[in-house]
Amino acid sequence: MKKHLKKAAALSMAAIMAAAAAGCGSSSTETAAETSAETEAADSSEASESSSGGEAADGTTYRIGLLQYVQHDALDKCRDGFIAALEDSGISYELDDQNAAGDTPTCTTIAQKFVNDGDDLIFAIATPAAQACAAETEDIPIVLTAVTDPAASGLVETNEQPGGNVTGSSDLTPVADQIGLLKQIFPDAQTVGILYCSAESNSEIQAQMAREACEAAGMTAVDYTVATSNDIQTVVESMVGNVDVIYTPTDNVIAAGMPTVAMIANANGLPTIVGEEGMCTAGGLATYTIDYEELGRIAGEMAVEILTEGASPADMPIEYYPSDKLRLVVNEDTAAELGVDVSGLEME
Repeated sequence: MKKHLKKAAALSMAAIMAAAAAGCGSSSTETAAETSAETEAADSSEASESSSGGEAADGTTYRIGLLQYVQHDALDKCRDGFIAALEDSGISYELDDQNAAGDTPTCTTIAQKFVNDGDDLIFAIATPAAQACAAETEDIPIVLTAVTDPAASGLVETNEQPGGNVTGSSDLTPVADQIGLLKQIFPDAQTVGILYCSAESNSEIQAQMAREACEAAGMTAVDYTVATSNDIQTVVESMVGNVDVIYTPTDNVIAAGMPTVAMIANANGLPTIVGEEGMCTAGGLATYTIDYEELGRIAGEMAVEILTEGASPADMPIEYYPSDKLRLVVNEDTAAELGVDVSGLEME
């Protein structure tokens, strides 16, 4: 596995989930608020355009709008995987590459631009981006990724039979197994603080799963929610002395603000079990993770099928990351800072 800036170590792992579930969120040294400020300083409608692949045999060049909700490691990898799939397919395309910097109204503005431009397909990364695009068109195919439960988020009729113009790949994480990992490392833990953004429907879903898993493991779960990235420092500080371990799912706001979470938690000896690899690299202690680049590639392959084979999103089930490819990731630097022995840690 690749070495990370924080020496996160990835260990191979066997299948740990039921076939219906698999792995969304991540890390950035830049908060969503900071990124939003940068976006407001620029023209939000300005696109990063690129053409790729030789001209198709029939001379078709597809126009694709890409809307990423916010910049952080996991979502960046989804973007990279999607583009890699387009490149591998050999199609000719123009990519209108946009980032909303964590601002929902900006998502709407960008989605409207894609519709007005008559794009052939829209790729939406994360739930707010997908919801904004779906609200603007029922005709242009939308392929999403990094959405935990598209059906629960109102994006498709069911995950098995989407029924409209939206399909894609889910990043449902192995929440119960992540709570099991927490219990494995900290067998005496009694109270778990579940940290997430209350504005993200995907996080609400994962938080409920975490509460149930904590209860099953004999632990008490207490919710600690933020409304925006500006709340992270205050909320994490309020957890110190009140919980034994923090658990945070793949939440975009927390992922983007993970350096702040880690700075406060680690300095106070409070370990954090996180939802995915990028959050671990940014200072979390450990996780079972999916590969977000592969998740984006899955979505890209679906997009190519829609564009070149006439596949209908309505009939394309939401796809999940293969459970047998999940990995255990441990941040050795964080473990050393916390004084946690992870030398014998392995998948149960």
